[in-house]
Amino acid sequence: MKTKVTNKLRKIEEGMIILKHKALGMLSDFVNDESGMGTVEVILIIVVLIGLVIVFKQQIDGLVENIFKTIKSDTKSITGM
Repeated sequence: MKTKVTNKLRKIEEGMIILKHKALGMLSDFVNDESGMGTVEVILIIVVLIGLVIVFKQQIDGLVENIFKTIKSDTKSITGM
């Protein structure tokens, strides 16, 4: 009777070990799977860029305005108008 119980326990332990290895393999496959990551990365980059534009809007406006003023004054000096 004891040997039957120990054999059953041994089989249960072996089954648990096999399940553990399968679960770890599936988890490893899931973690290493990179399909679809490109879309997420692009969306995150766009969100960060939009956030930077919102934060630095005044500085960007001032910089663009100065650039166009410089272009306009240089164009006037070249064309004489």
